[in-house]
Amino acid sequence: MSADPASRPGRLGVGVVGAGRVGAVLGSALRAAGHPVVGVSAVSEASRERAAALLPGVPVLDVPEVVRRSELVLLAVPDDALAPLVRGLAGTGAWQAGQIVAHTSGRFGVDVLGPARAAGVIPLALHPAMTFTGTSLDLSRLVGCTFAVTAPAPVLPIGQALVVEVGGEPVVVAEDARPLYHAALAHGANHLVVLVAQAAQALREAGVAEPGRALRPLLDAALDGALRAEDASGDGGPGAIAALTGPVRRGDAGTVADHVAVLSALGTSSGAVDVPAGYGALARAAAARALGAGLVGPDAAQAVLDALAGIIGAPAALHEGDERPGEGPDGPPGTGPAPQDDGGTPPQEDA
Repeated sequence: MSADPASRPGRLGVGVVGAGRVGAVLGSALRAAGHPVVGVSAVSEASRERAAALLPGVPVLDVPEVVRRSELVLLAVPDDALAPLVRGLAGTGAWQAGQIVAHTSGRFGVDVLGPARAAGVIPLALHPAMTFTGTSLDLSRLVGCTFAVTAPAPVLPIGQALVVEVGGEPVVVAEDARPLYHAALAHGANHLVVLVAQAAQALREAGVAEPGRALRPLLDAALDGALRAEDASGDGGPGAIAALTGPVRRGDAGTVADHVAVLSALGTSSGAVDVPAGYGALARAAAARALGAGLVGPDAAQAVLDALAGIIGAPAALHEGDERPGEGPDGPPGTGPAPQDDGGTPPQEDA
């Protein structure tokens, strides 16, 4: 029989600031590892419901009281809210010497915790490289998830140990590399969603009733192949581009020209000018990377680039009153002001 996790040495009283999709899930994971959660801040109805579901029995408190009770403070708030929150708490003398303060922002390292460090806290930056639903489903997905860990060298093992305890795999990211690290993840994950949205819109215009169903096996195979190629290439290898298929990889400029024509027409008729512009940008990048990896020759790559020359571009800015592609005047469902939490600070809803 395994020992109760709460009986392990080194358990910490955890306070969660921001019961968004990230904070509530990580708080639950730390609790499962034996760390008692002593308080959570949650003002909006959605956050209170999430706290009740993932952290049952944990008292909902205001932020200063959460901090006062905690040995480990988990700050799970949006990037732009993090620095003002840390400064505000420092201004009220809330931070305690020896307290561990960890934030979950991908963008920042520990410099953003400077005002808390001045009070003697142990600073950690722990960012899980995954998207969150804010439900118990996320707990199993933490297993094997990469966490970027940034901390001063003497306390780096504390951050790494916390990540291991929730089932993650710690990867050390230097302070000055955090913005590039986060940009890479956002480009890969967030823009993948945009790519799917664009492809789905084009399929729908082509008469495909269920674009998601049509795309799933193709995209699953393409993503799996790209990631396998990246893992197999090692340093100096071609990387993910080795898995490239399709007309650019074949140097099939005629097909690319046809794509340019029909997607430009779609952009003109529907206003979705981001679709041909996105296709053009990615096809140019594909040609350049395929050429660099020796997958296509210079003549074939140039023929593809020539075929892309006339593609229409997206507008430089959205103007008031413009409707985004596929949206009505009120935007897509679920948009609108973010629910306020923690005395005006919304919780972090994704990593």
